[in-house]
Amino acid sequence: MVKEIEGHPVSRRNFVKGTFAGAVAGAGVLGGASMFGCAPKSEEAAAPEAAEETIAWSQCNVNCGGNCVFQWHVKDGKVQYMESDNTGDIDLQARACLRGRSMRRWLNSPDRLLYPMKRVGKRGEGKFEQISWDEAVQTIADKLKYTIDTYGNDAIYVNYATGMYSATGNPSSRLLNLLGGHLKRGYDYSTNMISAALPYMYGEECSPYDDVFASSMTEAEANSDLVVMFGNSPAETRMGGANIVWDFARVREAVQGRGGKIVNIDYRMNESASGHPEEWLPIRPGTDAALACALAHEFIANDQVDLDFLHTYCVGYDEESMPESAKGQNKSYKDYIMGTGYDMVEKTPEWAAPITQIPADTIRQLAADLSAAEAPFVVQGWGPQRHTNGEDTCRAICMIPVLLGKIGLPGTNTGQREAEPSVSLVGGLPSGKNPVKARIPCYEWLNAVDHGKEMTATNAGITGVDQLSNDIKFLWNYAGNCITNQHGDINKVHEILSDESKCEFILVWDTVMTDSAKYADILLPDAMRSEQLNMKTNGYTEWYTGVCVGGPAQEAPGECRTSYDVMADIADKFGMKEQFTEGKTQEQWIQEIYEAGAAEDSEMPSWDEIKAQGLYKRALPTAIGMKDFRDDPVANPLATPSGKIEIYSEQLAEIAATWELEEGDAINPIPMFFAGFQGYGSTTDEFPLYCSGFHHKSRTHSSFGFIPELEAVARQQLWINPADAESRGIASGDMCSVKSPAGEIRIEAKVTSRIVPGTVGIPQGAWHKADMFGDKVDKGACVNTLTTYRPSPLGKGNGNAHTMIVQVAKA
Repeated sequence: MVKEIEGHPVSRRNFVKGTFAGAVAGAGVLGGASMFGCAPKSEEAAAPEAAEETIAWSQCNVNCGGNCVFQWHVKDGKVQYMESDNTGDIDLQARACLRGRSMRRWLNSPDRLLYPMKRVGKRGEGKFEQISWDEAVQTIADKLKYTIDTYGNDAIYVNYATGMYSATGNPSSRLLNLLGGHLKRGYDYSTNMISAALPYMYGEECSPYDDVFASSMTEAEANSDLVVMFGNSPAETRMGGANIVWDFARVREAVQGRGGKIVNIDYRMNESASGHPEEWLPIRPGTDAALACALAHEFIANDQVDLDFLHTYCVGYDEESMPESAKGQNKSYKDYIMGTGYDMVEKTPEWAAPITQIPADTIRQLAADLSAAEAPFVVQGWGPQRHTNGEDTCRAICMIPVLLGKIGLPGTNTGQREAEPSVSLVGGLPSGKNPVKARIPCYEWLNAVDHGKEMTATNAGITGVDQLSNDIKFLWNYAGNCITNQHGDINKVHEILSDESKCEFILVWDTVMTDSAKYADILLPDAMRSEQLNMKTNGYTEWYTGVCVGGPAQEAPGECRTSYDVMADIADKFGMKEQFTEGKTQEQWIQEIYEAGAAEDSEMPSWDEIKAQGLYKRALPTAIGMKDFRDDPVANPLATPSGKIEIYSEQLAEIAATWELEEGDAINPIPMFFAGFQGYGSTTDEFPLYCSGFHHKSRTHSSFGFIPELEAVARQQLWINPADAESRGIASGDMCSVKSPAGEIRIEAKVTSRIVPGTVGIPQGAWHKADMFGDKVDKGACVNTLTTYRPSPLGKGNGNAHTMIVQVAKA
């Protein structure tokens, strides 16, 4: 089951297609100083140049979910400054955030990679020498041919990477599929656990990336009277005008205007709740399922569950609704909650309070608020599932609206993260068919390098085949930092990749020297999106659809080339250039793809029009998750074995009985609280604190992590509660040592009451900076120096991203 503001005269939701000519014509003047000196210093300096400037459109193509819009002001072939989207209705503008507005610093960075290079030192040392493109292309082709001939195509793996999005920007699979394919990848680092678990509850078609199984934030704005958010902070993860943070701001105004309220459940007072302290409900990280279970207990004990809904739409709530295979064994969800089955412990608020650090009376009040709400919008971010118990947690949260029967109705949600637009106006470069059958969960690639041939369907979640026939020998990495920086347990990664008899060749494409790039055998300098014609749809979070076409704003520096052209050259070494390009340049492909989309959507501009205006966008109607199923469950059954919501999953029960699991791991047929590896109760005298990563305003994952201005504005700091800091003699600004069973970092302390006692928080995505052939102490404070590499029980994912135990001391 692996799956790939008040006073505005026109509403944002009423935006329609219109002309952008006036906006473009007036785009040469900014109404004030722009962040990081992106605008002209004065009107006097700007005015004489305005007539000579041209506009080149582009987007922020890194993976925050927004793809906010850029207007590059260009003179004499060089970007002078950037404006963001100022077109059309002010209520629907894809304006870039702090990060996106620093993109010119990236584009013109002195740290740009300029030439193809080959490694001359040890892997991870970062020592390279310049080579020609001819040598680079030939070396890659030779290594590909050797790997295929010696091991087979399933020894080639394209690593998970999200540093660049565009319609034609990464044709890696297209090339490799022409050569016979590559080992497939399942899930992703953002949603691995929820993607693996929820299909067993809501059906195999359930995805965290659609508007069928989740409701839009605009639906909450229109109809909800209570919004309960579990680990969901759009003001950090999805900043910018093309992101859901805009919709959430309007939700708060609308819900509170109707007398409702927002509850933000998080171990930190995150940026979405900051300024609204009454919305913050502090919780120990990784214990959201315990809270959900205690809420369920209150609903059941007070006869507040919707029994008709549960018996009509669900399987496994109580004995009456259990499948035949599990009847008479006290295995129902109700039995678990009420203490008559499984562990025989009643999941009362008093049980949950010491686990979650939320007082029992507070839990009861939240339960009362939820049961009294007409349209509760229960929504989880992707943080709660990014724990070692995340597969249970995500289902446990979804049980809240299920028990209340508040699914498929106006103003409600299914417990998932808010819906994402399913309307995509343009497609991408066709990748063709991959003949390789084997697929691994994306987080398992390191194990597949180390001992791939030992990995099976039951010990590693392999699909397509029962067992891998090869270890990974060729690692292909384009626009990604997940070899080390964004992967778990950097020290373990280094240990395995340092052994060149294991992974024999690593290819990396990037724009700057990331930590992952230091492990390349061949390192290629990529042209950025703004240095070529590029096209991309809107992002996948805010509630509109659109497309942007533009560029190049300036020439790529040095010998940087587009990935399309380089891959065409590699294909040529195999006599397959014509099959790869089909006789088309990248620019011709972009036009063809756009025109295919426009042919299916009569509202889209023509190719000449989009080239002239750069941007097209329109709002979408609201979406109610699982509405069709609610309206008619017989005509619209879920893709579960029963066609219903499976609170008890026979499939999971079978997996639990047959898979080979690590000691201490568990797969449960019902949603329950399971502490997980290094979760609640695992602290020791040596590692007495819990630790969790969190997304940070200065970076999108690790993208932008090298921009000095952003580092200065939002520093990498350890969040620590005053109670924990005082006992260690730590004050804000002190440099601290943080040790875990996996490694050690140095990081500046931020002593704050905005984090629960007993837990410290570290912003993820900081660039790893350690002597890997020395003490390995990471002075860049990358949280993945501290994570222990242990894939989660069901999805085999990166649950340890937010689950760690540590000790903190003043350095």
